[in-house]
Amino acid sequence: MFNKTVFNNFSELANRQLTGAELTRAEALSILESTDEELLDVVSAAARLRRAHFANTVKVNYLVNLKSGLCPEDCTYCSQRLGSAAQILKYTWLKPADAVAQAATGIRAGASRVCLVASGKGPTDRDVDRVAGMVSELKGEHPDVEVCACLGILKENQAERLKVSGVDAYNHNLNTSESMYADICSTHTFTQRVETVERAKGAGLSPCSGVIVGMGESNEDLIDAVFTLRALGSESIPVNFLMPFDGTPLEGTWLLTPSQCMRILAMVRFACPSTELRMAGGREMHLRTLQPLALHVANSLFLGDYLTSEGQAGQADLDMIADNGFTVLGQKACADLGEKDDDATPSGSHLTIRRRGAGTEISPNA
Repeated sequence: MFNKTVFNNFSELANRQLTGAELTRAEALSILESTDEELLDVVSAAARLRRAHFANTVKVNYLVNLKSGLCPEDCTYCSQRLGSAAQILKYTWLKPADAVAQAATGIRAGASRVCLVASGKGPTDRDVDRVAGMVSELKGEHPDVEVCACLGILKENQAERLKVSGVDAYNHNLNTSESMYADICSTHTFTQRVETVERAKGAGLSPCSGVIVGMGESNEDLIDAVFTLRALGSESIPVNFLMPFDGTPLEGTWLLTPSQCMRILAMVRFACPSTELRMAGGREMHLRTLQPLALHVANSLFLGDYLTSEGQAGQADLDMIADNGFTVLGQKACADLGEKDDDATPSGSHLTIRRRGAGTEISPNA
């Protein structure tokens, strides 16, 4: 356990961060253990850091699931895991033209980064070539878009090949602390994940790595994970909130409250003030009505749907950004998204399996 630190208020802690201080473990614990009465003080202080580094912009990211399900890994949190009974879409690699078309939908809606994701332990060299071709085609049509690849554990020279193909960033989440990692996965190690982040960074790819919260981790586990990300130099930190799919080992695991989700985001912002902080998968069901408030701490989100579950309607995301006085990074005005399905927005704790977008004949949610 960490001893709590002594400071007068969270605004004072923000002042320290703005003058270059580094958050300590004791200070991080104080944020996570703050009371509901202190919540707005915590958010207000974290918002000062967010505004200092990102002004009023929100970076919009868009996911394209290139290959869904059929994964040999046993990560307990994942609907695509080995042995999963979750009734998700399962398909092998999208055709390049289909992948580019999916990505283009998100770009038209305001996304400045497209995240190309494929299930599996890691790519073969042939898979790297396949993704490289998709990236070349995508950048030929949209030269200004950032591309982040997420293909699993990388082998030697694969990061370099992705970089040469035009990939800008590589995502590989640490997910939790090293001490807890064996509890959530037995088919690969925490060290392998760290090595992949380092390999991507060494090849000149922007490292994107984050966490999943709500899996039963302690505050100390969470602090360990975030401080490891800080030490690794992750330039983008997605904070995912566990989506407890039926048919997975963590089915029925509901451990988070909206206010605790806010504290977690605030702790990450204090720990990494100038780093892109993304409120990622599961935000709708865990932050719920506090999503707009969370934008004052996080400066990035995924637009629309996730890999195997539906998010809130893409237009609702864009409206939330505008309604809170923020602007989409790199966009003067977002494109018209056209007609939206009113049933696309889950409410409360409802989790909807994705049945649209990549791997289907139905238009994506963006």
